[in-house]
Amino acid sequence: MDGHGEMGLIGENFDPGFVGRMKEDGCEIRSESDNFDVASGDDQDAAADGPSKKKKYHRHTPRQIQELESFFKECPHPDEKQRMELSRRLGLEGKQIKFWFQNRRTQMKTQLERHENVILRQENDKLRAENDLLKQAMTTPICNSCGGPAVPGEISYEQHQLRIENARLKDELTRICALTNKFLGRPLSSSGSPIPPHGLNSNLELAVGRNGFGGLNNAGTSLPMGFEFGDGSMMPIVKPMVNEMQYDRSAFVDVALSAMDELIKMAQMDNPLWIKGLGGGMESLNVEEYKRNFSSCIGMKPSSYATEATKATGLVYLRGLALVEALMDANRWVEMFPCMISRAATIDVLSSGTGVTRDNELQVMDAEFQVLSPLVPVRQVRFIRFCKQHSEGVWAVVDVSIDPSQDATDTQMFPNCRRLPSGCVIQDVDTKCSKITWVEHSEYDDSAVHHLLQPLLSSGFGFGAHRWLATLQRQCDCMAILMSQDIPGENNTGITPAGRKSMIKLAQRMTYNFCAGVCASSIHKWDKLSVGNVGEDVRVMTRKNINDPGEPHGVVLSAATSVWMPVTQERLFDFLRDERMRSEWDILSNGGPMQEMVHVAKGMGHGNCVSLLRGSAINANENNMLILQETWSDASGALVVYAPVDISSMSVVMNDGDSAYVALLPSGFAILPGISPSYHGGRSESNGALVKPEIDGSIVSGCLLTVGFQILVNNVPTAKLTVESVETVNNLISCTIQKIKAALTVT
Repeated sequence: MDGHGEMGLIGENFDPGFVGRMKEDGCEIRSESDNFDVASGDDQDAAADGPSKKKKYHRHTPRQIQELESFFKECPHPDEKQRMELSRRLGLEGKQIKFWFQNRRTQMKTQLERHENVILRQENDKLRAENDLLKQAMTTPICNSCGGPAVPGEISYEQHQLRIENARLKDELTRICALTNKFLGRPLSSSGSPIPPHGLNSNLELAVGRNGFGGLNNAGTSLPMGFEFGDGSMMPIVKPMVNEMQYDRSAFVDVALSAMDELIKMAQMDNPLWIKGLGGGMESLNVEEYKRNFSSCIGMKPSSYATEATKATGLVYLRGLALVEALMDANRWVEMFPCMISRAATIDVLSSGTGVTRDNELQVMDAEFQVLSPLVPVRQVRFIRFCKQHSEGVWAVVDVSIDPSQDATDTQMFPNCRRLPSGCVIQDVDTKCSKITWVEHSEYDDSAVHHLLQPLLSSGFGFGAHRWLATLQRQCDCMAILMSQDIPGENNTGITPAGRKSMIKLAQRMTYNFCAGVCASSIHKWDKLSVGNVGEDVRVMTRKNINDPGEPHGVVLSAATSVWMPVTQERLFDFLRDERMRSEWDILSNGGPMQEMVHVAKGMGHGNCVSLLRGSAINANENNMLILQETWSDASGALVVYAPVDISSMSVVMNDGDSAYVALLPSGFAILPGISPSYHGGRSESNGALVKPEIDGSIVSGCLLTVGFQILVNNVPTAKLTVESVETVNNLISCTIQKIKAALTVT
């Protein structure tokens, strides 16, 4: 183990009989492991001359590991001065700092090389498949003109000409019917009306006119139903949110090119357009300077809308082309940002791009963006997504909302938000990682946002670039860990890599459903309830599950609320994820401590893992129940999601069984960066810049806690919901919040 790996420990009161039962079910419990310092070359030579000595073991503290990991992300190769500063600050020897960074770089290099080998093997298999198809085509050649067998002499010249003419007419008929259905919204009549030409004035190779209507055959999400981690099919397949669109395609091309130009300039410009925060992290937009340099490409801003615009830059351990592929695939995009995007769909492909680089690919997409709080409405946006490769190893992907005047289907389709040119510029740094510059620029109706969450959104911590980049970095770290055979911070020898992958996949589905319940995503059909005894800021909803095998069948009740907590995000996160403190707030613990039975790391960060917990049982039936829990924390917030599961189901999952049939209802907590409700930040009168509070400043002295529960109140889908059930869930939320405040001595 490297010095930076941190192990979770099984409690001293662990039941040995439970180990036997878990092993019989195919599970294994990880054991404790210690870290040790690596000896230098001089030390090794000295050891060779003298008698062998026992290696000196050393365990870094969580604070030391967190500081080292944070510094490593910014500077993987610290110089002597930086190492001495870290040594002084962390209380470690300079040699320990040096060897830690050497081991960390070596481990990350190994993980990424394995990941790259997997990709190369996949590409090799693809080339072999194409080669087999070419060989097969050579054995049975066909005529490119008529589609018949290319065997001369078997048919007459007249028959050959008729086949060519027939193929041409079929192709023309197919093209005309497709164009008619797309642009006129009805089949072509017998008289036939001419299709108006589209004067496209760009160098994009559009699919219409050259090779039929092939570019639109891939519209929408076409991946098969199911979950396959890593290929973008982790999320359920969604359909476009509205019917087919009618619009001026040439105008969309012009808007896309203008938006790309604006994104590149905003990413390259610095002060005075962008005002840096005190910590040197997220930058906020100087609105007046923006107006002097740019003009809106989607019309005037509504008078009631507020503006939020931020920029952030950082490194991610992912090649640029791989990130571009994920961004241009709606399902993989949702999978990469599961707590930020509730659903997305590609509803039209205007240009399929060039080759595998996605250069000049142009799509029309629908998406729902969310902050994990019921007090913030989901943002529904229809926008253009344009990808451009500017040079070798440099891409840019830009989004911009569609002007309602260009969409004839519904001018008030998404009235609460407009997405101005936003996106990211991606630059390969080396063969292992890339530099990301993320820009987020939106205008939204803040009248529907609860006053408790308005400072979070206006400061940019809700939907800003800071949150997108932090989420991307955490997801890339997770992918690198999953590709590695040696997982830091765990020793689950009884779980195969495939079983570990299946367990993480189940946890991802659990987290995805938790977010959908908290934010009222349209993925599920929720019915809002209004009950007199429910708190003013508590949102209660209900739905019926009839066919989904991944949830218990019956009537599901969801309740969620957000409250201000005057404690730090780190302290609250550590308290909620600590199984030893769980009895302070969780009724599932039966008032006793819980033990962590299985621990699967999902990243190098503090608490980023999937765990399997076992509590104190008060009867024989509860002895068969476990708790599946996923936790993570980064600069954008933190999450603790859990759901009760039975031992037999988890045994199947950890032996690489199908996790889609494990029924669970998630509950949990989302922690958002805190901006005090007393904060009334706004724009300075001198330059119009949005004043931003700082995470490490005096304005930020707490965090926002979202509590969400999903409970099966009746296993009969047609049953009526009772007022008592609603009041019970409401009381559960109030009691849980009170217990958390009491445990943290919050007044």
